[in-house]
Amino acid sequence: MSKLPNPVQQLLKRAQETPNAPYLHQPIKGVWRSYTWGEVAEQAQRMASALIGMGLKPGDAVAMTGMNNAHWFMADFACGLAGLIGVGLYPKQSEDAVRFIAGHAGIKAAFIGPMPDAAGFLAALPAEVTRIALPYPGVAPCAHSWEALAAAHAPLAQPVERAADAIWSLIYTSGTTGNPKGVIMTADNLAFTIAGVLRDQPARASGEHFLSYLPLAHAFERGAVEVASLYLPAQVHFLEELEKLPETLAMVRPTRFYGVPLVYSRIQGGILKKLPQAKIDRLMRLPIISGFIKKKIRKGLGLDRAWLVISGAAPLPRPIIEWFAKLGIDVLQGYGMTENSIYASVNLPGQNRIGSIGKPYVDAGLRIAEDGEIQCRHAGNTPGYYKDAEKTAELFTADGWLRTGDKGHIDKDGYLFITGRVKEIFKTLKGKYVSPAPIEGKFGTNTTVEQMCLVGAGLFQPMLVLSLNADARKLPREQVEAGLVATMNEVNKTVEAHEEICKIVVTRDAWSIDNGLMTPTMKVRRNEIEKRYGELLAKLEADRKLQVYWED
Repeated sequence: MSKLPNPVQQLLKRAQETPNAPYLHQPIKGVWRSYTWGEVAEQAQRMASALIGMGLKPGDAVAMTGMNNAHWFMADFACGLAGLIGVGLYPKQSEDAVRFIAGHAGIKAAFIGPMPDAAGFLAALPAEVTRIALPYPGVAPCAHSWEALAAAHAPLAQPVERAADAIWSLIYTSGTTGNPKGVIMTADNLAFTIAGVLRDQPARASGEHFLSYLPLAHAFERGAVEVASLYLPAQVHFLEELEKLPETLAMVRPTRFYGVPLVYSRIQGGILKKLPQAKIDRLMRLPIISGFIKKKIRKGLGLDRAWLVISGAAPLPRPIIEWFAKLGIDVLQGYGMTENSIYASVNLPGQNRIGSIGKPYVDAGLRIAEDGEIQCRHAGNTPGYYKDAEKTAELFTADGWLRTGDKGHIDKDGYLFITGRVKEIFKTLKGKYVSPAPIEGKFGTNTTVEQMCLVGAGLFQPMLVLSLNADARKLPREQVEAGLVATMNEVNKTVEAHEEICKIVVTRDAWSIDNGLMTPTMKVRRNEIEKRYGELLAKLEADRKLQVYWED
């Protein structure tokens, strides 16, 4: 395969070949505005000229933040055209993280989009950072506006040239501990991974459509949606408000849909609100009606033309995968990390083994180390962490393989399974080691649970801390507790005595980015759970009879 053009070269190619074809679709207060390839390219070229006019030099860092929107893409493309380094910031990034990243990356300018709690975010940005407001309602006032800058500058005639191995963007990992690390991405990294996607998940002749709602500051949405849309090509529709995901999904009907486990559990909950499980089971037993019901549900969800439905970031409980499969929706689990451009393994239609994270890409260079760690070596791997030689050295083995930190195995048919994290294994006071991930996975059969975390360091026996989903919080407590105890007993039958769950703690509040228990990419902050609940768990251990403790 010949080498792919870099993303902005590809954008200009699309704009030249199909200038009037629709590309980005943006809702503003419920009214949709579409942008063609030609319009997107021209806006990005005008903004590139504006950034250069402000005195920014090739290699300077520029941030984009706010909810996903069409101008987030255009701002990123403008950085690419001007030879600048694009840095995504989560709209709910903590103020400490914003301060750290702004200083560490040396951010010179920032595009500000719509976001909740903008005041704290903007206060954390250094005063010398030039602020540019994206053209959306409710965006905090900035020194410059997108419309004024674009109108005042002619389109940049030629993209600023840079080497294929120069820094294209910095993606700061949200991290469950310590300061975020700036993962370097180059044009070479992007070209390699996109070539793999085009090979294994080629565009359908009928056209491709994405719904962009997962954080664009994360490597997955940036690569699998923003960058991939340039090459497939694909039309991209944006979500205006998170609360409108069900109705927007039903309207957009994407051909490829990506989500994290929490999204799929909430989609399941939404269906069960309208159609109770007992009724679904009854209808599914009727040969002719069952096919009609499946089709109706898929269309109601907006997944009726989705040929690729992917779940990632964390394990999706097997019961949820099987539940969707009965409706004719194959939710395929994939695997990767920011440091390897989210390029390791994936299940594909017709090649799906439930419980696995798929077969490694043919060029992923994946191996299982002696200690069980999954390691990979390919051209999508980051050159390292920005301004952090020590952490970069820790990321790679002596012979150049990237350490994922995940433990796993490959079965006889080539499917990869994750068995836990290398560093998440804890030792109880009995001196026994426990790997939490497999036990948490088994507890995933209980559909009342939204998030969970098995802890045991400093305890004689592991305990499970969990939060309930919104529907479960409305049920009688006795009913929920009986279900939790039943699941605990079933799980305990399958593990060693030292791994058995001795108690369950049901937290008062849902876990979120706001309360610090989840990362912006919806991963559980295990260290925060241990810190927040460690003292309580130690006290509860003395009560031998207690099985379920309700925080409230």
